[in-house]
Amino acid sequence: MNAPALRPSAPFRLHRVAASGHCHRVELLLSLLDLPYEVVDVSLRNGDQRLPAFVALNPLSQVPVLEDGDVVLPESNAILVYLATRYAPDAGWLPRDALEAAWQQRWFSLSVSLLGPGAATPRFRALNGLEVDPASLALGHRLFAMVEEQLSRTGFLVADRPTLADVAFYGYTAQAPLGGVSLADYPRLRAWLARIEALPRFKPLPDKF
Repeated sequence: MNAPALRPSAPFRLHRVAASGHCHRVELLLSLLDLPYEVVDVSLRNGDQRLPAFVALNPLSQVPVLEDGDVVLPESNAILVYLATRYAPDAGWLPRDALEAAWQQRWFSLSVSLLGPGAATPRFRALNGLEVDPASLALGHRLFAMVEEQLSRTGFLVADRPTLADVAFYGYTAQAPLGGVSLADYPRLRAWLARIEALPRFKPLPDKF
């Protein structure tokens, strides 16, 4: 991927929970683009997300939140689009082709509608010693079968190059086995994970809260 077209005037401030896949996708893109940032760790157990200063940044009391000077952005996928559009517009992360753009939006939607309950929730519950709902595991396998089929046609989720869709999907997919969703039956998916991990400046997702 090409270097960013612009550089921020100061390091970004990323309000995060380190083990959150939603926060990780933002950190992953920041790292892949070699953009400077500092982290502000938010303790959900201590209720940091309900403090007035944080609620002023995001009234929904959710991480991640990115600060870029006067710009304050919540929601991980929105942040990905902002970073790619402003700081790497010609690097291919944000497709310009109409069909590729539509497919990326579809994967963004699936990262909420299926990846969340089918991989993120089982992972969170397992890492916190809670029982995992078998229905969630079935949902995860349904999604990963779709991913496996897509990867029979393209090297990454949208095209033969990585896009923001891959950044959005990587973390929770890679750690789905922690929640009981085995990836053994998805060889193309496992190869796709390896291709992302081989990208320069790749950053892994922590597996402890």
